[in-house]
Amino acid sequence: MKYLTEYRDPELAQRYLTEIHKAVTRTWTIMEVCGGQTHSLVKNGILAMLPKEINMVHGPGCPVCVTPLNLIDKAVYLAEEKGVILCSYGDMLRVPGSKRSLLESKATGADVRVLYSPLEAVNIAQQNPDKQVVFFAVGFETTAPANALSVIHAQQLKLDNYSILASHVLVPPAIQALMSDEECVVEGFLAAGHVCTIMGIEEYYPLVEKFNVPIVVTGFEPIDLLQGILMTVQQLEKGEAKVENQYARMVKEKGNKRAMETIFEVFEVTDRMWRGMDVIPTSGYEVKATYSNFDAKKKFKVNIPEVPENKECIAGAIMKGIKKPFECPNFGTKCKPEMPLGAPMVSSEGACAAYYHFSDMINQVEDATVV
Repeated sequence: MKYLTEYRDPELAQRYLTEIHKAVTRTWTIMEVCGGQTHSLVKNGILAMLPKEINMVHGPGCPVCVTPLNLIDKAVYLAEEKGVILCSYGDMLRVPGSKRSLLESKATGADVRVLYSPLEAVNIAQQNPDKQVVFFAVGFETTAPANALSVIHAQQLKLDNYSILASHVLVPPAIQALMSDEECVVEGFLAAGHVCTIMGIEEYYPLVEKFNVPIVVTGFEPIDLLQGILMTVQQLEKGEAKVENQYARMVKEKGNKRAMETIFEVFEVTDRMWRGMDVIPTSGYEVKATYSNFDAKKKFKVNIPEVPENKECIAGAIMKGIKKPFECPNFGTKCKPEMPLGAPMVSSEGACAAYYHFSDMINQVEDATVV
């Protein structure tokens, strides 16, 4: 299959659904790790068409959602108190910090800019030599090469007014943390295909062996997800646990060597706080000491105290697969995209936002088709 439309073919989708219905004999709980997969499942009506025995729960694979309050507060501090040009992806602007969001800072006069690439931020630093420019570098392994490349590029250009506020998180340690949680109900995983495009699939073998849980690397289109679910169910029904690669058109066993070399030139692995999930060991990237001039935390000596999460937000339970968005008493009432209590209601990959915007797709009739 070469073309995108083929991964949205209703007839092929129906064949996969038929196979899933035939394969399943009991209840299984499967987690799609990535928020992009969650949105595809919801907006294409796939959740409504799966057998009732398949319980899809939604994982922590939304980097904006798991960015801790403390880091958002640091970004707000840099924009307001240090007067930097603060650049980031659009989703980050509306995520609430302990007092306000970056969008609210922008409304009060802070120079906060939405960009599509960190290399744009490097260009802004070139064009504004009298201003410090900070890129809020959020993301999983997927965006790490571009963020690392921006640092390398800035060094080559000898820019002393560019730095990044790193908030990178890693998927395999998050899966380990989830499976080690006594409340965990997950029996199989759909792993994020774009992460594995960079990192390959070798990191998942130890997880499968340790926890005896199937992990199927899956893409994001309806056909990808249905095939990934079928592959996971077939393993579960047979009592198997192995790593499989549904997204073979993009993901190779050992990943993208050049991209990984770029990541590890600039970043080193560190423990990382995940919003709603506490600190997960070896689950993040931090800027290496050799590039400390480009580390905004060190450059500006940012020291912002940790603050507790909003007690009315159950984002942690949702991202662990323990609760679903509609089980939150504030869903759609006190918590809406225009006034969110937590990040999952804001981000384009947040589970709460998916349920809020596409709730009609979740409750659609049985004869619904994938579009």
